[in-house]
Amino acid sequence: MIDAPFFGHRPDAAEDTYHISLNGCTRMADTKEQWGSRLGVILAVSGSAVGLGNFLRFPGQAAANGGGAFLIPYFCALIFLGIPICWAEWAMGRYAGQKGFHSAPAIMGVIGKGRPWRYAGVLGVMIPLAVSFYYTFIASWCLGYFYAYVTGSTGIDPSMAIAEQTAASTQFYNDFTGTSGNGLIYGSLGIPTVAFWAVAFGLNIYLILKGISKGIEKFVSFAMPLMAVCALIVLIRVLTLGTPDPSLPDQNVMNGLAYMWNPDYAALANPQTWLAAAGQIFFSISVGFGIIVNYASYVKPSDDVALSGLTAAATNEVFEVGFGGLITLTASFVFLGLTGTIAAVSAGTFGLGFQTLPVVFAQMGTIGPLVGAVWFFMLFLAAVTSSVSMYQPAVAFFQESLGLDRKPGTLYVVAICLVGSFLVIYFTQGSIFWSTIDFWVGTFLILVMAMIEIIAFSWIFGIDVGWDEIHRGAEIQIPRVFRFIMKWVAPVYLLIVLIAFCVTNLPASIAQIRQEPLAQLALGLITAVLVLLALCVRVGEKRWIEQGLDLDGKELAVGWEPAADGPTTDASTGGDR
Repeated sequence: MIDAPFFGHRPDAAEDTYHISLNGCTRMADTKEQWGSRLGVILAVSGSAVGLGNFLRFPGQAAANGGGAFLIPYFCALIFLGIPICWAEWAMGRYAGQKGFHSAPAIMGVIGKGRPWRYAGVLGVMIPLAVSFYYTFIASWCLGYFYAYVTGSTGIDPSMAIAEQTAASTQFYNDFTGTSGNGLIYGSLGIPTVAFWAVAFGLNIYLILKGISKGIEKFVSFAMPLMAVCALIVLIRVLTLGTPDPSLPDQNVMNGLAYMWNPDYAALANPQTWLAAAGQIFFSISVGFGIIVNYASYVKPSDDVALSGLTAAATNEVFEVGFGGLITLTASFVFLGLTGTIAAVSAGTFGLGFQTLPVVFAQMGTIGPLVGAVWFFMLFLAAVTSSVSMYQPAVAFFQESLGLDRKPGTLYVVAICLVGSFLVIYFTQGSIFWSTIDFWVGTFLILVMAMIEIIAFSWIFGIDVGWDEIHRGAEIQIPRVFRFIMKWVAPVYLLIVLIAFCVTNLPASIAQIRQEPLAQLALGLITAVLVLLALCVRVGEKRWIEQGLDLDGKELAVGWEPAADGPTTDASTGGDR
C-alpha cells in the first residue's frame, strides 16, 4: 500500500514519509519531497518553459520564416507534438513517482520496462545539466545588463547617431560576453562578468538546496507574476509608441505589428519553416528535457495532470506569443525600420536581444533606461525560472542513484557544473564552445529524447494504460483523437523532423567539429558527463534491486486502476484484452 503524502496548502507540505508495498514486501521510503500546491507545480513547469527563447527566439524565428504564416506550422507542432508529449511526460513522471522514482533514467526504466530504456533515460539528466553550463552564463548577461541600465553605464548615448549607437552596443556586448577572446576576467562594467555569473549560479543553488516546495515553488510563485507585470509594462510602452519619428511615417506600431503577424504564405512551401516551428515548440515548452517527468514525479497519485499540463503549456504560450511576439520586433521595427530589423533578426537570438534592443531603448528618450532595466530584469527572472529547473533533475538523480540526501546530491551537481561552467566562461571566443553544446545537447538530443519518451509511453508502456494514467484524477476529458496522435502521429511527425534536422544541419556541424578544437573540447565534455551519469545508473540499479523496487515496471503501481471511462486493460501487458 501507499500512505499517500498530503497534497495541499500547508507550511510543511514539502516533505512526508510514505510506505511502499511491492510483492508482499513493505519498506519505509526515504523522506519524499512534494509540491506544496497544485498551482505551485503548474507555475514551476511553466517557469521551466518560459525563458529567453520566449522573448527573443520566437519573434526572430517568426519574422525569418513568413511572419504570421509561421504560426500555422507552429500551432501544428504544438498540437501534434508539444502538448501530446507534454501529457505523456506528466503521466510518466507521476506514475513512476508512485514507485519511488524521480529521475529520468529510473522513470524511463519503469515506463520502458527494462535496462535499455533506463540507460536511454540518462539523456533526461544530461540534457538539462549540460544546457545549464551555458544557460546560467547567459542569465548572468541579463543581470549584468540590468545593472548597466540601473547605473547608466551601457555606453550608449541617446544623442549619438543610430550607427554609432549600434557600434557602441555591439562593443559593449562583445566586451561583456568575452566573444572577442578566451579568458576568465572580462567585462564592460568595471566588474568581471564572472561576478554576475557567480550571483546567478549562487541563486540557483540556493533555491535547489531549499527544495522543491520551499525553494523552487516559492520562487516561481512570485517570479512568474512579476515577469508578467514587467512584460505588461514594456508591452504598454511599445504599443503606445505611435510614430516616434514623423519624418519616417512608415515606421509605426501598426506596421511593426503587421511585420510580425501578416502571413507570407509562400513560406509554407519551405521545409525550413516547418522545421523551425517544430524546433521552437521543443525549446518553448521544455519537452524532451527530462524536467517535466522529474517535476511530475512529486505530484500526488490522484491529482490531475491532464488540465495541469495543458494549463502550463497555455501559460507558456501567453508569454511567448502574447508578450514575446508583440514586444521585441514591434519595438525594433518602429525605431530601426524594416532594414534594421531584418539585420537584427539575421544576427540571431542574442544579436536581437543584447545588441539591437539596447539601441531601441536609447531611442525612447528619458524613459528608455527605465524600460531597458525592466526588460532585462524580466529576462533575468525568466532565465532563472528556467535554469533552476535544469539543476533539479540532476540533484534528484544523484539522490536516488547514490543514496544521498539533498545537500550532498546538490554538491555533486555543483562540482560538475563548476567544471562545465568554467570551461564555458573561459572559452568564450566566437561563442564556439557553448554554441556546440547548445547544438548537440540543447537541440539535437532534445529531439532524440522526445522520440524515446513518446515511443516508450505509447508502445512499451502501452497507449491504453498510458491513456488511463493521464485521466486518473483528470479534471478534463482529453479528446480520444489524441490517443491516435500520441501513438501514431507524434512519433511519425517527430521522426520526419529529426531526419530533416539531420539532413539540414549535421553536415555543417560535423565539419565545424573537424576544424575547431573548441568544438572538439565541448564534445569531450558532453561525453565525459554522459559516461559519469551512466556509471551512476549502474550503481543505482544495484541499490534499487536491493531495496526491492520495481525498477523494470513489471507490476502496475500499487492502487492503480483504469480510468472510469477508459478502456479495459490487461495489467500484465499494458494492452487491450
